[in-house]
Amino acid sequence: MAIKKKADELARKFQTRNPFEIIRGLNVILLFVPLIDTRAFYQYFKRNNIIYIDVNLPRHEQMFECAHEMGHMFLHKKANAIFMDTRTGFNTSRFEKEADTFAMDLLIDDNTLIEYRDYSIEQLSRLLGYERKLIELRLKSH
Repeated sequence: MAIKKKADELARKFQTRNPFEIIRGLNVILLFVPLIDTRAFYQYFKRNNIIYIDVNLPRHEQMFECAHEMGHMFLHKKANAIFMDTRTGFNTSRFEKEADTFAMDLLIDDNTLIEYRDYSIEQLSRLLGYERKLIELRLKSH
């Protein structure tokens, strides 16, 4: 599945790039809870999609984490990354990069990149509020 295509398809279908609004339309269970050692995670349990987000994160970061976990939901539904990270030697970095890519493709539309095309990566990072590496991922799919 093309990551950007899926993100754009969801944005069109729900007429928003706000991940909270999109998951409401998808009947995903969203829980804001205090988390330790992680910012958010996705779980597929008894045919339910569940996203847990640290209640203590600022709203902007909660939005990113929600979009990131949506990436796992669409791209890695059956992969138990927490189990793989803690119980196996399996490297989950590819999954994390794909979920980051999905999040950035969802949160930042092409028109924003066109509007600010003369900005440097650092300037875009400050303007949009995302780390440099995330802006670089988004620019690769533009």
